[in-house]
Amino acid sequence: MSVTQQQIRDSLAKVMTPRGVALTQAEVLSEIAVTDGKVYFSINVDAAEARSWESVRAAAEAAARAVPGVTSALAALTAERRPGAAQPPRSGVAPAAAHRPAPAGGAQSPMSKQSDIPGVGAVIAVASGKGGVGKSTTALNLALGLRDLGLRVGLLDADIYGPSVPRLTGIQEKPQLDDSRRMIPIRRFGLSIMSIGFLVDEEAPMIWRGPMVMSAITQMLRDVDWGQLDLLVVDMPPGTGDAQLTLAQNVPLKGAVIVSTPQDLALIDARRGLAMFTKVNVPVLGIIENMSYFLCPECGTRSDIFGHGGARHEAERLAVPFLGEIPLHMDIRASSDAGTPVVESEPNGPHAEIYRAIAGQVRDRLKAAAAI
Repeated sequence: MSVTQQQIRDSLAKVMTPRGVALTQAEVLSEIAVTDGKVYFSINVDAAEARSWESVRAAAEAAARAVPGVTSALAALTAERRPGAAQPPRSGVAPAAAHRPAPAGGAQSPMSKQSDIPGVGAVIAVASGKGGVGKSTTALNLALGLRDLGLRVGLLDADIYGPSVPRLTGIQEKPQLDDSRRMIPIRRFGLSIMSIGFLVDEEAPMIWRGPMVMSAITQMLRDVDWGQLDLLVVDMPPGTGDAQLTLAQNVPLKGAVIVSTPQDLALIDARRGLAMFTKVNVPVLGIIENMSYFLCPECGTRSDIFGHGGARHEAERLAVPFLGEIPLHMDIRASSDAGTPVVESEPNGPHAEIYRAIAGQVRDRLKAAAAI
């Protein structure tokens, strides 16, 4: 059954707003996107009103999901300050958090919103300072390596600008909803997996404002029934922006893994990523050098295409652990493109062994910190 924008609007018209009018009459709705039963829209309000509109966002999302034929719905609450409005304190916190009243006797910490995800023992982030370094492939194979060590593992693809996990895992189905209208992660390769890419078309442009980023990531963390997990691995978007800050403020991260290539430009950006996690008091579990070298499959000749050893030297300079080197190899690329990650498709191969060795170091550091 095909779902139309008008059907969604008709359902949203039943949702009342703090302004005393129906949501569809409040002039806050973005264009409604409907693709194969998946619905996405945003509610754009002034930052000063954001807290009072959160219940409206939840009601609107529920109303959209109630339309026959809708398989999933995501409503983002975007909060923007109107011109001339009072400036919030420059504490570095996100707009919605900046407008929360501070407790008596001092300013509210930006980390005061942190709370554990029910059923999830620990959350770690896999991040990079820039794109194109193989972060998502590394995050997936790291999660599989941790699975092979006997841990119950989930993977959240939080790279909302360019979600890669649907392609890397070959998942095309949509997540179902439980009785509480929470999304159920898709099980593949023994992992519980969720991605924003499951909710939008693969070729749809991902144009997100900062507040939309924060709202979407919060929902992917909180509106998903993760079940019982020892560890949730979060594949972060590249950079040091709203997504990273939202994650750090939302859940008590037990650590971050930084992925870089050996070249100087990638290492400069990796430094920024490491500094960002340090600033928000997230332990850096270590640095991985991806695409560390190329080993010719025909002649066995090794070539350091992007240089070599840069990430190791950077780890030593910054006094953080160096977790290992992953080569640039056709098997890793081909298995990723085919949706069968190399740790799963070639479990006894040399590349799977590298990922499991890195996973073992991550597990040991989390155990040493009593995080798992």
